[in-house]
Amino acid sequence: MTFTMGPSLLFCPADRPDRFVKAQERADAVIIDLEDAVAPRNRAAAREALIATPLDPERTIVRINPASTPDFVLDLEALELTSYRTVMLAKAQGVRDLDDLAGLEVIALCETAAGVLAAPALAAAPEVVALMWGAEDLIVSLGGSSSRRADGGYRDVARHARSAVLLAAAASGVAAIDAVFLDLPNLAGLADEARDAAESGFAATACVHPSQASVIREAYTPDDEQLRRARELLAAAEKESGVFRFDGQMVDGPILGHARRLVQRAGH
Repeated sequence: MTFTMGPSLLFCPADRPDRFVKAQERADAVIIDLEDAVAPRNRAAAREALIATPLDPERTIVRINPASTPDFVLDLEALELTSYRTVMLAKAQGVRDLDDLAGLEVIALCETAAGVLAAPALAAAPEVVALMWGAEDLIVSLGGSSSRRADGGYRDVARHARSAVLLAAAASGVAAIDAVFLDLPNLAGLADEARDAAESGFAATACVHPSQASVIREAYTPDDEQLRRARELLAAAEKESGVFRFDGQMVDGPILGHARRLVQRAGH
């Protein structure tokens, strides 16, 4: 199983079916959220809306509640009445949380201390097609009060978790999804963070507002100059054997790998 959605994944509250279609239109895929975006008293209505308002299942992810909660069972019962088969498991703590998810494609959301430490095992599970990390719940699980410093950058522990999840996903050959950016007016900051995610190896970035989707998509798409140089480098490599020099740079296998990835990203 391969995760092919992205690079912009837009969260939409499951109790707002009036927004479902618009959210899917604005982003590469929509995450219908039965967890944090829905007040507990509204979750029954949210599940009914999920069933009654169908979307393209190839571009829809359903975030379900943690496996330890009563809502988890109710979410799965609702899911059986839909055509959706890609789920995001909130607050995944370990592989035992996946026991009831056979037959589904699972994005394990590592957003607690236990979840980040379990990322390698989760990524290796056969149901898992991607890992995502989450900064805010992670900090809550640590007893902290803020994931970012005053300058807007992540605190060291959040940066560590981000890297740990990316490494775990890559080690098992599954996709990694970057966390949401909550400073909604700061689209420049979002663009910088999404560009860093793309260049670090993330397959997608999640977002919480429609205005962010196009920014993420653009950040993941190489600019014309990057793409031109990558293609010229790959063309030059076909005429060379071993290490060679191109435009003043030494080129070997890893550098060619970077160029191939840029060309792949251009296909989004």
